[in-house]
Amino acid sequence: MSLIDLRVPAIGESISEVTLSKWLKADNSFVNLDEALCEFESDKATLEFPSEAKGRLIHKAKEGDDLKIGALVAQIDTNAQNESISLPEIEKKVVKSEIPKDSKAETSHYAKGLASPSAAKMMEENNLKTEQIQPSGKDGRITKADVIQGLESKEKAEKITSNIQTNPASFSRQTRVVKMSRMRRSIAKHLVAAKNETAMLTTFNEVDMTALMELRSRYNEEYLKRYGVKIGFMSLFAKACSVVLLQMPEVNAQLVGEDLIYHDFTDISIAISTPNGLVVPPIRNVESLKFYEIELQLKNLSEKARNNKLSLDEMSGGTFTITNGGVFGSLMSTPIINEPQSAILGMHSIKDRPIALNNQVVIRPMMYLAMSYDHRVIDGSSSVTFLVKLKDLLEDPVKLFLEI
Repeated sequence: MSLIDLRVPAIGESISEVTLSKWLKADNSFVNLDEALCEFESDKATLEFPSEAKGRLIHKAKEGDDLKIGALVAQIDTNAQNESISLPEIEKKVVKSEIPKDSKAETSHYAKGLASPSAAKMMEENNLKTEQIQPSGKDGRITKADVIQGLESKEKAEKITSNIQTNPASFSRQTRVVKMSRMRRSIAKHLVAAKNETAMLTTFNEVDMTALMELRSRYNEEYLKRYGVKIGFMSLFAKACSVVLLQMPEVNAQLVGEDLIYHDFTDISIAISTPNGLVVPPIRNVESLKFYEIELQLKNLSEKARNNKLSLDEMSGGTFTITNGGVFGSLMSTPIINEPQSAILGMHSIKDRPIALNNQVVIRPMMYLAMSYDHRVIDGSSSVTFLVKLKDLLEDPVKLFLEI
């Protein structure tokens, strides 16, 4: 037997431990070179672990185990052969035998006066026992009408039982204990740190979405034909944020120790909801991208995120974050800063609301904006100015295209 050890590889500089979340190949199964064996879950992503050789797989760790980098995961027996054992098909002959009815017993049963012949036949066909029937005939004799009534009672009882079985939760008071996934633990730790280690405040504004909605309605079909994507609100917001961030570098800065780090580029992280939790991969250099390029990158990142295919490089970095609670129906929220960034913008649902415009009350599609920021880096006046500038661009998108 020639065995090859498979160990947890070095995944990233900041990652020292992973969780074996799922085996993709069974113990003692035959595997091929580069075939995915299991999934590792790190603090940031879920990664597939490929086989380094061809042979029989021997598990050395269980699902749910926390493993250090370099820990033994499995072994491959390279001398093993891929033997598929074909079992001979066995024909199963079912012999149906009819048990002859004891006519004498039947006669004596009816002679006792418990059930008439027609009632007894109906009881036999519907698998009813005498104790399930309330007799009404002479000397306790069961009539056909009694059997019909018994059938109705049986159907009601079966229906109630079925409802209990199919809806156990409505009667259950049980509790379940489920271990948090590594990603969920990381998210929890990260969010608590953001609350405890930053001077976080939130400022609000609102934006009239009329111009952006008309722009999308007018050009969406042509845009889709030319670029293969529709004009999304996220690309418009990302581009607008990029313009304002370059005008206000303090909002695009990060505090590291006692130093402020300023960026002359805008890597905007987009919050994406996945079955495993929230991820925030950045779209890099948004200031240099066209709208369709932002949409294509966002589409690619979203697909990868929902299929657990994001690489660590795709998850790293970012100078500013946008999250859209509006897709879930949120009217207003106070988003939490994505450290080490200093600010995050919260988009929300669009609602028709009455507003005062040119001394008249009109109905407009309005969205509340919320920006949470680290007051150690960004002054209150800067946070307010940022949202005012952003609102101005979004309500008059011609300025956005002209970059003024």
